[in-house]
Amino acid sequence: MPERSVLALRGATTLDIDEEAHLLDRVRELLTRMLEANSIEPLDVISVLFTATPDIHSAFPAKAARQLGMGDVPLICAQELDIAGAKPLCVRVMLHFNSTLDRSALHHVYLGDARDLRDDLPT
Repeated sequence: MPERSVLALRGATTLDIDEEAHLLDRVRELLTRMLEANSIEPLDVISVLFTATPDIHSAFPAKAARQLGMGDVPLICAQELDIAGAKPLCVRVMLHFNSTLDRSALHHVYLGDARDLRDDLPT
């Protein structure tokens, strides 16, 4: 059996408006795409860190993870640095998980206007 290790997967999405239902839809979509693109099983998720830009006030992004069944996964939300010129209405994710994958095989997921945050990553 291949050796398992802890890996970190990145992703981000943007909102059109700061409304709870919209935020939760976008974050659920992002998390689902991250899990599917990397064949991550829910039991392999260790923890998830969410950051949101200072212009997001409608809901905690972690609520979307709870709606996807991550009730026993440690989740934390933090505010992104308020940097001039930063992408507005943006939620970023760092998901830690157990895997037999090599780090170079990861498919980081950037949706909406967040796609241009990491133009160095393969699509």
